[in-house]
This record gives sequence, structure tokens and C-alpha cells, in this order.
Amino acid sequence: MNKLLSNKTFWIQLIIPVFACFFIVGCGDDDEPGGGGGGTEDPIASFQYEIDADDFLTVQFSNFSQNANGYSWDFGDGASSDEESPSHTYAAGGSYTVTLTASNDAGTSSMRSESFTLTDPNAALKLLTGETSKTWKLFREGTSMSLGPNADSPAEWWSGLQNDGSRPCLYEQEFTFNLDGSYTFDDKGMFWAEFGVFNNVADCDQNITEEQCFDATAANMVNACGDDVSAWLSGTHNFDYNTATGELTLTGMGAWIGIPKLGTDGEVLTPAGLVTTQISIEEFDGYDVMTVVFDYGGAYWPIRYASYSDSSLEPALETEAQEFGEDWDDISPASGDLATSFMDASAGTLDTILSATGIVYGVADPADGSALCGEFIRTDAQFQELQLQTSPDKRDINFENLTSVSLDVYFPSSNDYTTALTKNVIIGFSDRSKTEQWWTDHQQFELDGTDLAEDEWITVTFELNAPTFVAIPDNGATPYDRNDYDTVFINIGSSNHTDTGTFYVRNLRLD
Repeated sequence: MNKLLSNKTFWIQLIIPVFACFFIVGCGDDDEPGGGGGGTEDPIASFQYEIDADDFLTVQFSNFSQNANGYSWDFGDGASSDEESPSHTYAAGGSYTVTLTASNDAGTSSMRSESFTLTDPNAALKLLTGETSKTWKLFREGTSMSLGPNADSPAEWWSGLQNDGSRPCLYEQEFTFNLDGSYTFDDKGMFWAEFGVFNNVADCDQNITEEQCFDATAANMVNACGDDVSAWLSGTHNFDYNTATGELTLTGMGAWIGIPKLGTDGEVLTPAGLVTTQISIEEFDGYDVMTVVFDYGGAYWPIRYASYSDSSLEPALETEAQEFGEDWDDISPASGDLATSFMDASAGTLDTILSATGIVYGVADPADGSALCGEFIRTDAQFQELQLQTSPDKRDINFENLTSVSLDVYFPSSNDYTTALTKNVIIGFSDRSKTEQWWTDHQQFELDGTDLAEDEWITVTFELNAPTFVAIPDNGATPYDRNDYDTVFINIGSSNHTDTGTFYVRNLRLD
């Protein structure tokens, strides 16, 4: 826990003309605090103040008045003193104007006023912890978490979680931060089976727990790879909050916030002993909102929590999930009915939709300048793909008349394949119209293209009855088991990295 100290000393300097010493007897005495002197010279009020380093509400005043022997202090909060150099403790932080009236035996006086602000050095910290502790829960208004490539598009990939009954257990869990540097997570007896941890992990058993709220017991806390992740359950850990930078560091095995799999540098499968993230806190009447951000330089996760000083303002928890989207009418295309050459955006029966990957239709063929193809641009988004849907009418695809999907790909040697960028090709199918998190319920076919030729066209063909990845909890499924897929997606260069690359594509076909 960081403690910000504000220990500033303000000096009021009084400049006495040099020639005065020739006319005032005992001029040297005036250099001492409370210079004394009850003579006939007019008093000059002057003082310094210093805010206590350990108690920001206590201020020590040092009197440097000249030609005075009587003092009256008005501390600006209704309190006063006639001491020469008093110490005063204020009841609360704020701005105050202190006035010193210095007088002498001749009945003359002088006044001096100074204004200052007393600020709790732990004020920023206390926005997180309160005076002693403060409890945060997922914000039940609007979007509480989402996923996108960056802060400018925080919900491009996932429109976000809302208090709509789809994950009620997440909205009940509590994170309590204490001023002493500890924090407690209370799972409230339920846990969410997060995608990519409890299910849908490549090369691991994908059937451990389907996405759902489940009983938060140690026996149930096993990820898709068989690892014990029970450290994520209720527990007390420590934190360090750098209020200057907004960096929050959680320490202790199993410490987490936002989503358990969000680690300091990327997503994790098992609990860690340290997690660092960025937070910011906004104050509102009756409640505060804390935004927690995990930014992996290509994958941006914002999560919003609320803490209520007025509990009546917290919206009720929705426990019944609402239907998302709509189920489109089915089509049963014949071989070649769904295709695009990428020569013209309107020429095919598959049209591109919003995605992080760029596509330019009708560029010159790199192998034959007289022909046209598509330029496939992999951006620096960490997770991305080119997505296409049926055109001109949006329909779900019934695969009963189809056996394969194919694509011509050209890998320029100008790309740097020695980093995370590869010559891999992925083609998949998903349901975007009815499934909010379409990537949690898709199938894909993958080509490990490390030995593929460069600077020439290669035709990649996948048989529909042999997907390499099925993101649903029933192994062995194929597109023939589905009639709700409405989107074809293409990834070239692999996922989960930010290296860019340019490729060329043509002749995407379902046959």
C-alpha cells in the first residue's frame, strides 16, 4: 500500500528595510519569533505555518510578528487562540484562511492573513479503500465488461456483459479493499466457468465445465487441462496501489480482479501470485465507479465495478437470461453457391462484415499483374479474423450438400515469418446472429503452414467432416451437426499476437 505524504512548508518572508535598524533600538531582537516589543513602533504581523507530516489536519504556526506583544489567531474554522505560536488541529480537510492580529501596548495592531488547503494525503487511496474498507461489485448499469483491440474500440469483438441474467453469479461476487493494504474476494458460493479456462482450451479436455455459473467448491475448480485452480476462490490477499500512475498490483496466490484468467501480461490458465492492472475511480452521488483495464497491446479488457454509499441506488440483480439476437432462416446451398473471388466486393455470395482484419478487393495479382485478387491485411490487433456472411440475404447455413471449404492464399516473402507471424491458415464457422460471444461456440479448420511456399499461390482445402477445433462442449462435432452457422471467418498469420502482415487471397468456396 502506498501512502502519499504532503509535507509542504509555506514561508511568509518579511523584508525589513536596512535603514530601519538605524532608527529602531533593539532591531536585532525582531529577528526572533514573536519579536516582542511593546513600544510605540507600529506592529507588523507575520507568521509561518507547517502542516504536520503525520497528521495532515494539524498545523503548527510560528509567529514572526514585529513590535508586538499581543496576538489573536482566527484559524478560519471558528476556532481562535491568543497563544504566540499555537498548534491547531482541524476537524476536516478543506480550504482555510488564517488571520493573525498582532498588537502592542500602544493599542495599535496589524493583521496578516494566509490561505491554504488541507488535503488528505491518502485521499486517492481512500477512493479505493474508504476510511477503513470499501466493497466493490460489478456495475449493474450499462456494460460492465467488454473486449476490443484498444481503448478506441473497447467492445469491437465482444459487445459486453450486462446485468441481463446471463451471468448473475458474477454480479454478486465482492472485492473488499482495506486501508491496511489487504483485500478480500468473496465468491458468494458461485463461480463462472470462463471460456478458455474451464472449457475450449486447445489440446486439453474441453468438457470439464460448460460456460455457466457453478458451485464454488474446491472439487469443481478444475480447468480444462485438469489443473487445480481453487486458489481463485474466496480468499484474502494484499495489494499495492500507486495513486500517481493508477497501477494496482495484487499479490498472493490466486489474487485476481475482473476475470480470473486476466494476468499481468496476458491470459492465464492457472492462478498466479501477482497480477498488475490499471484502475481509475469516478465519484458520483451515492456511489463510485471503478474501471479496471487489462491492456495487452492488441486485446483491451475494460471492467467496471461500483461501490455504493447509498445502497438504494444499486439496481436489482437480473437472474433470468434474455434471448440474444435472432435465429435466421436456413439455406441449403449447393456446391459453389457460397463463394467470393475477392475481385469485387459485390460480386460474391459472401460479403465481408466488420472485423479487425482489413481486406482490399480487386488489387493486382502479385503473380500475374493482369489478374485481380484480394489483399488480406493483418493488423496489430491481438485477436482478429476476416468475417463474411451470406449475401445478399443473411441466412444460416445448412451444410448437408457440402463437403469442403477452400481458399487460394499467397504468402509474400516480404513478410517477416521469424516472429509470431506464421504462414498458418484458419477457416471457421460461427453463429453471429444468435450467439453474443460467437467465438465461444464455433468450429474451425487449421493448416500449420510453417513449410508452405512463398511468392506463389497455394490452394488450401479443408474437409468439413474433420474440424481441428470445436469450441462447444461436445467433441467430435462437425458443421453437419449445426444449421445455425451464418458466418465464415478467415485468419492468416495466426492469432494471439500483434505482428502485422500482408497476404493475398482469392476464390473462397464451399463445395
